[in-house]
Amino acid sequence: MIWDVNWTAFALGLLAGTGAGALYFAGLAWGVRLALRRHRAGSILLASSAIRIALLLAAGWGIAQLGVAALVGFAAAFLILRFFLVAAMRPDDLEGGPECN
Repeated sequence: MIWDVNWTAFALGLLAGTGAGALYFAGLAWGVRLALRRHRAGSILLASSAIRIALLLAAGWGIAQLGVAALVGFAAAFLILRFFLVAAMRPDDLEGGPECN
């Protein structure tokens, strides 16, 4: 079986997934900061989550119109960005806490 991959659509998906992921996680950070300053944090977090998910799904649907290769690139970029952001935000003391000595 030979696969014919549309590399241009895949690259567009990667680009769109990176941008959508960056906006998604920037919105998450903004929503958490805003919720920490408010009395009703749950309603802020729920609204923020609903808006971010809806926008991410809309972007994914738009990219899916370009084909499967674009959708795979979109999803891959989002997941890779998530992996790197979680790793970057993880506290440094996980590697050598007092229980590790």
